[in-house]
Amino acid sequence: MSSGEHIRVIVGKPGLDGHDRGAKVVARALRDAGIEVIYTGLHQTPEQIVATAIAEDADGIGLSILSGAHMTLFQAVLTLLEERGAGDIRVFGGGIIPEDDIPKLEAMGVAHVFTPGTRTDEIVGWVKGNLAHAAA
Repeated sequence: MSSGEHIRVIVGKPGLDGHDRGAKVVARALRDAGIEVIYTGLHQTPEQIVATAIAEDADGIGLSILSGAHMTLFQAVLTLLEERGAGDIRVFGGGIIPEDDIPKLEAMGVAHVFTPGTRTDEIVGWVKGNLAHAAA
């Protein structure tokens, strides 16, 4: 599936963080690569993001978190997905996340964490390489 046309990703901005430029840049890069993207907008709760992912039959959820609440917000999304029988939806994300927290996030089930400065082509490549099988 080289075009990515059947991959569907939710891009979410959970919590009170009001900066979404990075999320919009990533969403645009994914769309430009042929991936279907639903951007949920600012100030979404984990419940809203998970409900959207389930309703849209998403293959993945990409969270952008700059607020410092990444441990809590990622865990909330993962827990809600499991509770709602949607644990097959892969969760990834990025933002201002300390290096020491990345292994903890991965241990809790986050599929990948992108750090500041990651090129959009790297994110697109990861999504195509890791979510294409879910979409097939």
